[in-house]
Amino acid sequence: MVAIIEFLGTNCQYDMRYVYGEILKQECALIWHQETSLPSHTKLVILPGGFSHGDYLRSGAIASSAPIMRAIKKFADNGGFILGICNGFQILTEAKLLPGALKRNSSLTFISNTQELIVQNTDNAFLKSYQKNQMLSIPIAHADGSYFADEATLEELESNHQILLTYKNNPNGSLKNIAGICNKDKNIFGLMPHPERASDHLLGNTQGLAMLQNLLG
Repeated sequence: MVAIIEFLGTNCQYDMRYVYGEILKQECALIWHQETSLPSHTKLVILPGGFSHGDYLRSGAIASSAPIMRAIKKFADNGGFILGICNGFQILTEAKLLPGALKRNSSLTFISNTQELIVQNTDNAFLKSYQKNQMLSIPIAHADGSYFADEATLEELESNHQILLTYKNNPNGSLKNIAGICNKDKNIFGLMPHPERASDHLLGNTQGLAMLQNLLG
């Protein structure tokens, strides 16, 4: 079971359900944010992109306190795989499931384009089928995608191989050009680019499909 979480303002849940359900042939369920539990046979939790609760306060801040997040934290503590994409990444940092924060793009504008990424570490489930330093082209679409953390956290991310993806040409001011990271235990993953938008031949790009498939085991 792939559990796809819906918050008020989520807008990429159906894209994720299409990729996991139609392309990867997995059982999927859309889980409303006010639920207090996940399906018992959940093997992967997805926090998709969007503008949860209108991005009020800070992007992902209100969603990080939703009832379903308690179940997600318990799932994570038991080693379950969690993936947050764009707004989902913001929610994971606000919930302290991933270190650092996502702040306003340095340009102070919304950026929507296809971005060149560099694979930094492959000793994790998410990128295990890719090659280190492999170049990828994956769409981005965000206003608050500039990754920030203090120097000690950045050093820890580097030493633990937690930096997964970096931008070739940094579009948003992210420190260390960071586009995606994971936690120390490497079961929680967050990235600003949208691999689900690069997962179908109809879109002319399948470079992100393996990322999503890798988390199925």
